Amino acid sequence: MGMMSWLAEQRIQESMRNGEFRDLPGHGKPLELEDLSGVPEELRMSFKIMKNSGLVPEEISLRAECVTLEGLLAACHNSGSAETSEGKALRSKLSMKRLRLQELLRERGLDSNPAFMQYSAQIHEQMIKEEE
Repeated sequence: MGMMSWLAEQRIQESMRNGEFRDLPGHGKPLELEDLSGVPEELRMSFKIMKNSGLVPEEISLRAECVTLEGLLAACHNSGSAETSEGKALRSKLSMKRLRLQELLRERGLDSNPAFMQYSAQIHEQMIKEEE
């Protein structure tokens, strides 16, 4: 153990003995750990920072909008109103979102990045599960 780690551990132990951690939010409750195992290692830190600051990458929000529009189109199709003006408008909007997503991925070089493609497929699956 390095000197800094040892010193930090000593300070933590001393603070615990002095009861300085008793009034912290979440005291006595289990930690809420985030499962980042599905996120490629090279993307974890940047996505975590963005999530903590409330930002979502545009490609992720576009994917979420596409999933929502796909669900609405499926509902139109199931109700027999897929060929109405509403169904056509949804289909058009979905096409525009997909085109923007493809353009964005190509601009950022993510359309050929294997780590991003694997992660994006998992995001898409998760969004579909959450919509159900």
